[in-house]
Amino acid sequence: MKANAVKETVMKAVFFIAACASVLAVILICVFLFAGGVPAIKKIGAFDFLLGKTWKPGNNLYGILPMISGSVCVTGGAIVIGVPIAILTSVFMSYFCPKKLYKIMHSTINLMAGVPSVVYGFFGLVVLVPSVKKTLAIPNGNTMLTASVLLAIMILPTVAGVAESALQSVPGSYYEGALALGATHTQSVFFAVVPAAKSGIAAGIILGTGRAIGETMAVIMVAGNQPRMPQGLLKGARTMTSNIVLEMGYATDLHREALIATGVVLFLFILVINLILAVINRRAEHES
Repeated sequence: MKANAVKETVMKAVFFIAACASVLAVILICVFLFAGGVPAIKKIGAFDFLLGKTWKPGNNLYGILPMISGSVCVTGGAIVIGVPIAILTSVFMSYFCPKKLYKIMHSTINLMAGVPSVVYGFFGLVVLVPSVKKTLAIPNGNTMLTASVLLAIMILPTVAGVAESALQSVPGSYYEGALALGATHTQSVFFAVVPAAKSGIAAGIILGTGRAIGETMAVIMVAGNQPRMPQGLLKGARTMTSNIVLEMGYATDLHREALIATGVVLFLFILVINLILAVINRRAEHES
């Protein structure tokens, strides 16, 4: 008994240290970002920094509104394209998929989640960019539409995985009750089970949104990287993450601080997304 008690105490200490290390890492990241970025925002001016439409470091113009708009547009396009496909995929896998096919699809989606972003970017550069250029007869296939399609593919396993878990956690009585009332199999799934899993599905969408807005390498390779206000889906754009990666290697002084400040804005975006996810989870707990 004493040996077990000692082991339990040691493991508790290990878990506590691991938890503290995780919290400390987040705190250090926050300190680095805000210590390096907030002074730059003060120097530039919060209004000029967040709402400025011109990014020209050589002229000391650091307006990131084009990058914010690019991130929002590309992420929004990815959600519009990818979320319906991901949800329908999760519904199919949960209630319509044959067992033999389920194993293949489940393994494929898990594999998609583990593919490096640079591989997705290479796929987009070699396949999607020429396809968009040829199909739409435009001079350049590096557009926001291409980036949105690529991000939709990338967020599909995240959204589909969470949505599938949510659908499978719905009590069977919902489905059986709908059948008992005369609904068909399809009607029972879409009008009884899916609404009951809406909190979990929404959580998957939020996680997918966070993945899309924080993506860098794949977007750099297909979005065109033009630091100007978005002019349409068939034009290029630059996201906040792309802006940081493309210029951080040679940036100095205020330019470097402005890029760190861009990271602060991106961090706040992700923080808001996580807060929304926490609210959704709380509501789901209260409903259950």
